[in-house]
Amino acid sequence: MTGVNPAATLAATLADELLRCGLGEVVLAPGSRSAPLAMEFHRRAALGHVRLSVRIDERSAAFTALGLAKVSRKPVAVICTSGTAAAHFHAAVIEADESAVPLLVLTADRPPELRGTGANQTIDQLKLYGAAVRWFCELGVAEERPQPGYWRSVACRAWGLARGDAAGAAGPVHLNVAFRDPLVPEAGLAPEPLEGRPGRQPWTSFGDTLELPWTERGLIVCGDGDYDQAPLLNLAGQAGWPVLAEPSSGARTGPHALSAYQYLLADPRFLADHHPDILVCAGRPGLSRGQTALLLASGAERHVVLTQGPGRWSDPARTATDVTRRLRLAGSSAGSVPGSQQGQGSWLGSWLRADAKARAAVDEMLDAGGDLSEPRLARDLAAALPAGSLLWAAASMPIRDLDQHMRSRPGLKVMASRGASGIDGLVSAAIGAALAHQSAGGGPAVALLGDLALLHDAPGLMLGPDEPRPDLCLVVVNNDGGGIFSMLEQAAFPASFERVFGTPHHASLAKLAAAAGLAYRRLESPADLAGLPLADGLHLAEVVTDRPVQAALRVTLKKAAARALSQKAG
Repeated sequence: MTGVNPAATLAATLADELLRCGLGEVVLAPGSRSAPLAMEFHRRAALGHVRLSVRIDERSAAFTALGLAKVSRKPVAVICTSGTAAAHFHAAVIEADESAVPLLVLTADRPPELRGTGANQTIDQLKLYGAAVRWFCELGVAEERPQPGYWRSVACRAWGLARGDAAGAAGPVHLNVAFRDPLVPEAGLAPEPLEGRPGRQPWTSFGDTLELPWTERGLIVCGDGDYDQAPLLNLAGQAGWPVLAEPSSGARTGPHALSAYQYLLADPRFLADHHPDILVCAGRPGLSRGQTALLLASGAERHVVLTQGPGRWSDPARTATDVTRRLRLAGSSAGSVPGSQQGQGSWLGSWLRADAKARAAVDEMLDAGGDLSEPRLARDLAAALPAGSLLWAAASMPIRDLDQHMRSRPGLKVMASRGASGIDGLVSAAIGAALAHQSAGGGPAVALLGDLALLHDAPGLMLGPDEPRPDLCLVVVNNDGGGIFSMLEQAAFPASFERVFGTPHHASLAKLAAAAGLAYRRLESPADLAGLPLADGLHLAEVVTDRPVQAALRVTLKKAAARALSQKAG
């Protein structure tokens, strides 16, 4: 193996020792944090050392492993990524416990420095299955100096305890394996930079209300969450600061909210000239690498984080200097703050003009063709829905496409399961959200999902005849697999990519809709969005795309935005 890193070394050692013990079956559910294990077992399967089975849904993966182990009476390994993926193993773990079935449950996890910080797809996985496992082990994060003796010892012990060799019953064993970036054999760009900021101490103040001195170069970042956005939008207007608002923050509205800011954050030249003096963050930011990199390396003298409740705040980059419940600018009133007279001044105006340039370049490219691409679908759908609508977005590519292309607008409630950012339960969550939204007098409801998200919760479509049904249109992007992985480093490894990350399924969504009794239509062009069914119960609308084509389009859009930003004003 070339370009071996600590994560890959740990995964290779665990796999080798388990194979030496006699492991013959591995079941895998796709994910990013589990990439070192996925790629290593894919490699060993290609060599004929083990049989690999891949399942889209973690619950299905765990029960597949259970069936294999129950008949063979030999431990079977089942692997998943971090977050709620691991929770979906629980039912099978309980069954394995009660039936004395030998399972090796390998859950990938974020490293300790990201836990409890609001980092994406991070939950408490320590002893997740309680007393249902014969043994739990939290492996330390692999460092530059490998520990093969320790890793092999853990693997051997897990194997023996799962088989019942220690004078006990066979059953499940849980190994929680934390990986730091890079996750693939050759280092790439880390999703969350981890190196910290030398010489800076976090949380220099913590209080109820913070009075902040005004500076022209301020920036407001609004992440996902259920919080009051009005004070932040008022602050932006008072101080003359731009707002970088994720779609599900509820703050992408008003004259200071940018709609193409992800393209600005991806441009090194723009960022080099736009380091803020003050950074104010609310909610749970971290939807993109650019946003995370900004939090880590903004160079801001003050990074203020607003709490979401007692003892709860998000600081995944660990760069906060102040944590507070409320914030006010120094000055007696809005009119007394110099920023309120700024208008199109040098700082705010520069952000707004750059946002407009990037937006125009990207829109021109999206509008040039007649195809309903994934970015155009997100942009046009968010723009077309009437005021009072609910838009539920899957926490993978749909929410990211909305983040890059949704224009600032009022009257649209965008929601997503961004707490742990799992793919699970999204059909059911969208139905529940739509029922509550319309019971409260809200308007139409639409869910923008990927095909894997739909299939992952296909049972959520099967409602009984007497069950309440909202007026909800499920708009499903079907690129036959996990499109988000095409944008990550794993795509550079074609030998393993398609099977363990792309996970094509060739499922017919039209037949699935028919089985559930849902009205179905296929959307072929942007014009079809005008006829999107927004009433009369549940509907499924499918948009078929090509994963490689969409990945290439996103790269092209980024380049077009960069060219526009590099052009001098005439």
